[in-house]
Amino acid sequence: MAKRDIIVVGASAGGVSVLKQLVKSFPKDFSASVFIVLHVPPFSPSKIPDILSSGGVLEAVHPKEAEKIERGKIYVACPDHHLILEDGNVLVKKGPKENRFRPSIDALFRSAAYTYKERVIGVVLSGALDDGTSGLWTIKRMGGIAICQDPEEAAFPEMSLSVQKYVEADYILQISEMGAVLNKLVSEDSAEEQDIPQEELDRLALEVKIATSDNAFEKGIMEMGEVSPFTCPSCNGALVRMKEDVRIRYRCHTGHAFTASALLAGVSQSVEEILWQAMRGLEETSMLLRQIGDEIKDAGNAKMADNFLQKAKETAGKARTVHNSVFETERLSADLQYKQEKGK
Repeated sequence: MAKRDIIVVGASAGGVSVLKQLVKSFPKDFSASVFIVLHVPPFSPSKIPDILSSGGVLEAVHPKEAEKIERGKIYVACPDHHLILEDGNVLVKKGPKENRFRPSIDALFRSAAYTYKERVIGVVLSGALDDGTSGLWTIKRMGGIAICQDPEEAAFPEMSLSVQKYVEADYILQISEMGAVLNKLVSEDSAEEQDIPQEELDRLALEVKIATSDNAFEKGIMEMGEVSPFTCPSCNGALVRMKEDVRIRYRCHTGHAFTASALLAGVSQSVEEILWQAMRGLEETSMLLRQIGDEIKDAGNAKMADNFLQKAKETAGKARTVHNSVFETERLSADLQYKQEKGK
């Protein structure tokens, strides 16, 4: 029987320090390959492999396209590229963003689950919002092991809380406990392969393919679920609604993917940007009306000037109303679900 030799790890805000602690616990003869997605800015080089290599005994690298997978090695997703696993190799692809991120934790986790099934151990660490929950659910569905960091310990607990809500995690651990558990799990035989309906496997295969390229429409993405009334905040494309157990996700016809929480954040950001533009336009109109009014007043037509100045005042009031709306929208951009949970 196969061993559990594929470990996939996802982290976001607050993730660097816990990743350093985690890799420090791996021994030199570690009998698994480790793949890490950390949300990082797309516009600057990442030093994460150097940080992790210096913090432990295993080598950490940004993989090259189609690089052969080696045991005892750590592969870190490159900025602005998905890290995708296929049989024996690592793919580095600039496919559509998921949950507004590239690299995406879900994209890595799904590819690992599809390719290696029960041999996979998925780990979700500190982070905001909920990237990783869908992918970890898929790992569990395919017979793998699901682990998340104890949210009481995580600097940003939202990702762990989301896992706890939607995935039957096998372990909820503090980072100091995680290394020992992983060392134990990789020495054990994996579970028996799960009996998954072919339709579900086909959809998973399609999602993995979409993450590697941008021709989602040609691959049949619109048949993956029912068309929703919402549009993609990234490209304004049509969104299809998909269900995983009790959890709802969305994909647009160009391939962008969202959880409901990520979609809310994306739509809120789009609305916020529109409102800022509207506020700017109203303020510019008010300034122009005031300038014209002052010029007419200087020319000696006080009555006409008063009309322009009154309009300037009214327009400034409308700008203030839009200004207040912007900040109401900003509150929706946060992880509303997490805030509600904390408020209970």
